[in-house]
Amino acid sequence: MGKIEWAMWANEQALAAGLILLTGGIVGVAGLFRGWQFAAYAIAAGLFVCLLEYPRSRRAKGTGVERKWQYGLTVCVKAFGPLTRNYYVRAFLHAALCIPAGFILATVLGCVCLGIASLIYLSAAIHGEHWEPILPRVEVRRPAPSIKNPPQNPPPRPPAEMRRKNIDDLEGASYDNPMAVIDEK
Repeated sequence: MGKIEWAMWANEQALAAGLILLTGGIVGVAGLFRGWQFAAYAIAAGLFVCLLEYPRSRRAKGTGVERKWQYGLTVCVKAFGPLTRNYYVRAFLHAALCIPAGFILATVLGCVCLGIASLIYLSAAIHGEHWEPILPRVEVRRPAPSIKNPPQNPPPRPPAEMRRKNIDDLEGASYDNPMAVIDEK
């Protein structure tokens, strides 16, 4: 069995939580819920979480499929250095962002999801994981190997040990026919 990469799960959970928080915030503000200020906060927090979590991290094996159009946000996340690469920081940041969203019903689900993502990031940090950017690959095209020499004998060809040798070696150039040739007259 392979090692579980917790950060991959935390990233998906946090991105979904950011979208849920954003949606709940929009519902809370549009519906003018009591405490709609918390819903307005949830819109800003959800948008921030979505922007932070959209770029995927490279996996430990070095593989990873980047999301569509993630390169611009990858550069931004990479620019903040340890503040965005360290999963302890992300765990505590998400935990702090989810607390005010728990005060209004429209954003409670986003709060719970972001809290779960925070716990998963904490697990990833404890297991020694950190965020690595997926950078575009520079593909090096190697020339295709050329065909050295086409076969000299038409098919069916004799086995390799019985094939003709170089003409320079007259004794090795001939080979014994495995089937006896009988001239029937």
